[in-house]
Amino acid sequence: MTTGRVTEPVTETVFTHVAVLTREVAEWLHPEAGKRYLDGTLGGGGHSEEILTRSHPDGRVLGLDRDDEAIAAARERLRRFEGRWIARQASFANAKQILAEIGWEGVDGVILDLGVSSHQVDTPERGFSFRADAKLDMRMDRRQSLDAQKILNSFSVEELERIFRDYGEERHARGIARAVVAERRQRPIHMTGELVKIIEGVKRAGRREHHPATQVFQALRIAVNQELTGFEILRPNARMAVISFHSLEDRIVKRAFRKWSRACLCPPRVLRCQCGWSQKVSLLTKKPIAPSADEIQNNPRARSAKLRVVERL
Repeated sequence: MTTGRVTEPVTETVFTHVAVLTREVAEWLHPEAGKRYLDGTLGGGGHSEEILTRSHPDGRVLGLDRDDEAIAAARERLRRFEGRWIARQASFANAKQILAEIGWEGVDGVILDLGVSSHQVDTPERGFSFRADAKLDMRMDRRQSLDAQKILNSFSVEELERIFRDYGEERHARGIARAVVAERRQRPIHMTGELVKIIEGVKRAGRREHHPATQVFQALRIAVNQELTGFEILRPNARMAVISFHSLEDRIVKRAFRKWSRACLCPPRVLRCQCGWSQKVSLLTKKPIAPSADEIQNNPRARSAKLRVVERL
């Protein structure tokens, strides 16, 4: 005889994020047993999983992420590696401080993924996407006070124009900034749909390859979540791999890596070096590495990913 036990279905938000260029990152970082690695944008733990697998039996990983849901998902995914990895809810900008707190004197490799996770895009209430009407948030770390609403409702026309132009490469930056300020004089801007209407009102005409709000939303995400810091935490011969998803982000990475690889920062007309700078890294990728056709087919969001790698001297 069987007993009829009814189990109520459980509804929960599942963090889903497919790490991109995982194989390529692991090949360039070349994880080894006994070494320590930093996953500066943990996400769902895909890159950390590959590093921990390849550095068996005692390679270790410190994973940082500003998103509490990402850390929860990574804990589940990386459960079998317990004792070999540590998670902290923090920005990569705080890596040096956190390494000191846990007693690590530098790391043997770093992976930093500048993209927004699939989960963040697909969760409307996070406000990252213009495809669903939701509150304008865009914070990867929801503990911080600055969000997209505060930027849109308090920054000056000049500040908004700079954000849209510099972070989004938006040709209509001035017009959109003025339209935002005009709108907020009537009522505060709270929802993604409200911002989309403002942008569409400025960018009415012309053929477009992308949604008219794409570049402004990109700019706001970067402004809310300032990203990318330096090389100081790398041990000698350690490698740093950075994945970007937009041309502007890739240029930021490219410029930073070029600066770190220069022997002098003085202007060309200066005959004797006066800057005190010295070369920090060597460039390992002259051009960015792109995902394979198979990866793009399996994960279309990977199509714009670019990977650059340097090695500490």
